[in-house]
Amino acid sequence: MRHKHGYRKLGRTSSHRSALLKNLAIAIIKSEKIETTLPKAKELRSYVEKLITRARKGDSNAHRAVFASLQDKETTNKLVTEVAPKFKERNGGYTRIIKTRVRRGDAAEMAYIELVAE
Repeated sequence: MRHKHGYRKLGRTSSHRSALLKNLAIAIIKSEKIETTLPKAKELRSYVEKLITRARKGDSNAHRAVFASLQDKETTNKLVTEVAPKFKERNGGYTRIIKTRVRRGDAAEMAYIELVAE
């Protein structure tokens, strides 16, 4: 039984899963909206919201903490200087998941995950 299990495995090893989440996080920060499967979107939401919360301070420690997770200078700078300041007044809930369709090949539920624009 998986009662109170903290995360989804997504059918991957731990290193593959962390690389997947990192790459999806980079994609959503760069484009602010991506389409992926629903379980990936739900798992990504937690990952990205923690990054945004860290980045909201905007100091050098925030830069370092975000860069340690993303390993991408361009995306880190965008997150800390452009994206995170938009959410200064907001306490969590930085992303929105919208269910879209069922993928034709494998009937996977697809969803958009986007950064809230307010």
